[in-house]
Parts: sequence; structure tokens; C-alpha cells
Amino acid sequence: MNMPFTTNQFLEVLKLYNEAVFPLQIIFNLMAIAAIYLIFKRIRLSGKIISSILAFFWLWIGIAYHLVFFTEINKAAYGFGVLNIMQGGIFIYFGLLKNELTFEFKKDGFSYTGIIFFLYALIIYPVLGYLFGHEYPYSPTFGLPCPTTIFTFGMLLFIDKKIKSGVYLIPLIWSLIGAFAAFNMGIYEDYGLLAAGIIGTILLAFKNKKKFSTVE
Repeated sequence: MNMPFTTNQFLEVLKLYNEAVFPLQIIFNLMAIAAIYLIFKRIRLSGKIISSILAFFWLWIGIAYHLVFFTEINKAAYGFGVLNIMQGGIFIYFGLLKNELTFEFKKDGFSYTGIIFFLYALIIYPVLGYLFGHEYPYSPTFGLPCPTTIFTFGMLLFIDKKIKSGVYLIPLIWSLIGAFAAFNMGIYEDYGLLAAGIIGTILLAFKNKKKFSTVE
């Protein structure tokens, strides 16, 4: 299937976005680090704060990136924007209103995989992008869909309660969409997005079944 835009058009959108919002990318990275810190140094409102950060990221992607910038070259971005806004609402509903999203580090494969996803989203992803020739501002910075989706799967793996599949359905959908774009435009760092989506979804489903099978 042909893309409705060229690679150069896509990279130009990234440039326009990055230059328009700078230095917010730095703040987004600091927010991500703060969320990670709250997993290991839990306070009473850790779950709500982390959920708020995740909600903000997804709302930002939906509104500021998809609706404002990406729609200039791809009308499907209106649908992507709605999906991302919905995901932001999901984190608000389950994390803030119902208080069902609490995060805790445990010495198990779920937490260690989550840490790998964090490292990939915040460090390895931009390094690979640079090595593959996607230098700033022509690069998907943190706070844009693909690295943020990887980070989100990392966060979800630390949830210490049963997690409804609807919480990670949209991130899974985006991991598949992003992988399609990666195959077609040579954004090779996004192959990690596909891996995070598939591995993260399998682990979350397994965690629900194995560790929380008695939780209604």
C-alpha cells in the first residue's frame, strides 16, 4: 500500500513541529523521568501523577501533533488524533477517576522489560535515529507518537493491579500503524515500536491471566 505522503514531506512535518514547540521536548523528557522516579520512589499520589503524565502525552499527541501538524499531509491524521485523545481520556478515567492504575517496581520480568522500553524510548530511539540519518529537527522526538507509545508500554508493565485490555488497545493499534510507516519510509528506529507493542501486549495479557486471575 502506498503512503499518502512522501518521506520528505513527513520529515518536513517533524521539522516544523520540533521547531514550533521547542524547548518543550526537554520538558517532556523530564516529565517522563519524573514518572519513572515515582515508580521507584512511591508517594501517596504516584499512580494519579503518572496517569496524569500519560494522559497529557496522549492528549498532546492527538491535538498538538496530529490535528495541528500531521493533517497537513495526511487526512487520516484526524482519525489518529481522535484515537490519541481517546487514549488520553482512558488514562484520565482509569487512572484519576477510578484510581485503578497504580505502579510498582518488582523484581520480575515485567518490570525489567518495562525498564528496557524506557531506555529504548528515551535513549536508544534518538541515538538510532541519529545513526540512521534522522538528525534533529528531522526526527521523532519524545512526545511524538512512536517513542511515547514505547514509553507507555513500559509504564503499563509496572501496573500492580489487573489491567483492562482497553487501556492498552490503542497503544497496540498505534504500534502496528507506526510499524507500517517504518517499513515504508525507512524510519528504522520504529521497528522497536512494533516489538514493544507485540511484546508489551503479550506480557500484559499474560500478567493478567497468571498473576491476577482471581481479581474481578
